[in-house]
Order: sequence, then C-alpha cells, then structure tokens
Amino acid sequence: MITEMNNMERVFGRPESLRPVSTHYCPGCGHGIVNRLVAEVIDELGIREQTIGVAPVGCAVFLYNYLNVDMFEAAHGRAPAIATGCKRVHPNMTVFTYQGDGDLAAIGTAETIHAAARGENITTIFINNATYGMTGGQMAPTSLVGQKTTTSPTGRKIERAGYPIKMAELLATLDGPAYISRVSVSSAKYVVRAKQAIRKAFETQIKGLGYSLVEVLSPCPTDWHMTPAAAIEWLEENMLPHYPLGEFKVPQEAR
Repeated sequence: MITEMNNMERVFGRPESLRPVSTHYCPGCGHGIVNRLVAEVIDELGIREQTIGVAPVGCAVFLYNYLNVDMFEAAHGRAPAIATGCKRVHPNMTVFTYQGDGDLAAIGTAETIHAAARGENITTIFINNATYGMTGGQMAPTSLVGQKTTTSPTGRKIERAGYPIKMAELLATLDGPAYISRVSVSSAKYVVRAKQAIRKAFETQIKGLGYSLVEVLSPCPTDWHMTPAAAIEWLEENMLPHYPLGEFKVPQEAR
C-alpha cells in the first residue's frame, strides 16, 4: 500500500513560488487567491529565478513574505516607479507590481498612468475591492455610487465624490499599454479566467510588447461588514455591472 502511494502522480500542490507560510489576509479575502495565481503562473513559465516583484502599501504590504521571488517594497503608490527603474536596469528580468485600488488609483495615479503611457515593459496586478482595506474601509476611488464606507457612512454621492474610476478602461485609451484586462475571483470559473489573464500579462512582458495590467475584482468581507459568502454575492450583484469583465486591450500580435 505504501509503495502504491509513493508511485501515485501528484496532480496538485503548493507552487514553488509560494512560500509555505500562513498569511495575514482576512477570511474570505481575495488576495490569497491572487497570490497563488501569480505564483502558479511564475512556476509554469519557469521564470522564478528571473522575476522581481514590487510590493505595495496596503493589504498586500507583506507580499514579500509569501512569494518566493526577489522583492522590493515601495512607498505608497510608487510601485510603478520602482518597477520602471528595476526593469530598465535589468531588462532581461520579469518585473511586476502588485497593488490595491487605494495604492494604484489614488496616491499612485500619476505613476500608474505615466508608466502605462510610456509603455514600460512591466506587469501590474491590480486588486480592486472598492475600499481602502488595510486602513479601515474608507472610500476609495473605486468605491461604487451609494456604497457605504467609514468615510461615506450614508453612501458615496456623485455630487461630493464624483464617479468611481474605471482604471482598465482609462488605461486602455493610452497608446503605451499592450495588454489590459479585468477579471474576478468571485467564483471558480472566474478564477480560471483570472489565471489565464495573469499569464497573458506576464507573457506580454516576456515578449517585450510593453505595459500590461490585470485588474482583479476581489471581495473584502471585513470592510464590507459581510460574511465571505455575502461578500461574493455583493461583488457579483454590484461590482460586475459597473466593472465589466474582459480584455480592453490586447497585444498587436494577438489581434
């Protein structure tokens, strides 16, 4: 029996690029799923020793503890600047940033837009959970109209805060980006598609085609004050209509 077990083919396990440690993410948070997807893609592409990541300020601030690749820690919003410098110095390395909506779409808006406009050959994984997750659930640039947060207790109002920013659509209008997509991790089928998009983004960089970004809709049960199951339902009922999934820009060679 033991011999038979030893001869069994292993079909699922922890990616080598994902460290065997417990994470600080809240129950039901989508960050853990995305961390694993990034690690799986890095393994499958065989680029672990040639990959450099840039961790943000936010819920994923400890990303360097979880991914078994070389990492930088950037000041709040400055990950694209760090990644740009790193990629220019090490053009043969695969360089990616991993950022939340507060980091990328608020304090880091300028860095994001100009890195994309320049067509920097880097990849960004952008987590959109419509809130400032780490700092207590304040209204983010991506918070929905009417969404209640700690700084919009009666709901986001257009006349005071304007409309939520659709980063994927915004960046897709620029000439510099090569690949822009939006995915979700709210169901198994969406997770499969999310991994495909993340792989495509990394491949875009490896081929030297330019800037790539994958926006990932992710639940935040803690700051949404919901159970994990209710957070998934809320995401699909409220975020998906406003943030449609799909590819907004694809590399010229793929058209």
